[in-house]
Amino acid sequence: MVNYSTYVAPSKPAVSDDLPPGELRRMWSPTTSTLIFGERDAVLVDPLMTRSEGEELADWIAATGKNLTTIFVSHGHGDHFFGAAPVLDRFPGARMVATPAVVEGMKKQLSPAWLDGFWRARFPGQLPDRLVVAEPLDGDTFTVEGQDLVAVDLGHTDTDGSAALFVPSTGLLVAGDAVYDDVHLYLAESNGGGIEAWLAGLDVIEALRPRTVVAGHRPAEASDDPRWIEETRRYLRSFAAAAEQAGNSLELYDAMVKQYPDRLNRGVLWNSARAVKPS
Repeated sequence: MVNYSTYVAPSKPAVSDDLPPGELRRMWSPTTSTLIFGERDAVLVDPLMTRSEGEELADWIAATGKNLTTIFVSHGHGDHFFGAAPVLDRFPGARMVATPAVVEGMKKQLSPAWLDGFWRARFPGQLPDRLVVAEPLDGDTFTVEGQDLVAVDLGHTDTDGSAALFVPSTGLLVAGDAVYDDVHLYLAESNGGGIEAWLAGLDVIEALRPRTVVAGHRPAEASDDPRWIEETRRYLRSFAAAAEQAGNSLELYDAMVKQYPDRLNRGVLWNSARAVKPS
């Protein structure tokens, strides 16, 4: 039988001059990395973003005494894979894998427009010098100590080509950014049917009947309760309805803050509102 443990990189400042109303600085959402392990070996899902996060994550894994065999990446956003190099340096026998669609998304994040124009601009001097792209999985299943781990294609969630990792023997589902727990959703890539696609991805997850769901962005003290599938679905529908009614980005932002006043990181909500209602 395998077990799991989750490491949460805390919220951190990002360089940006496009701040939400009333906010003094742009923050990045807390981000999860999950270790699935047996008696000896382990698989890591999503090795975070910055050099220091990758180094601290490697320390955390080493402290468990487990042998890291595989890193699985859930989707192409850089905050979920740029931190791989420090982990791979500590565990050189490990390989990094992802579904073919996720690999393509990772490659796009290394384009100058994304890497220099977005990531390095927001986190100057903080990314590892070496950025690694995963090798594509052959099929959808690999193992840790004889237990199947199944990569589940989800299509578009908060970006194109997302995937989750499911452990049938325990009902654990590591959702990546398909599920958010008490953090505002990133919807800046949702134009052109993205919300409907994300809702369909949540249906795929729910059909697996997971007993435990690890969200890609969540507070450190989160419960990993499957109810966050439905909470994510409710937020998506609320955002879609508010976007229909709103005349501009500020109205959309205000409507969502009113509905979700306590969710973390209003900065990501502001980015989403600006992308969906640019006027």
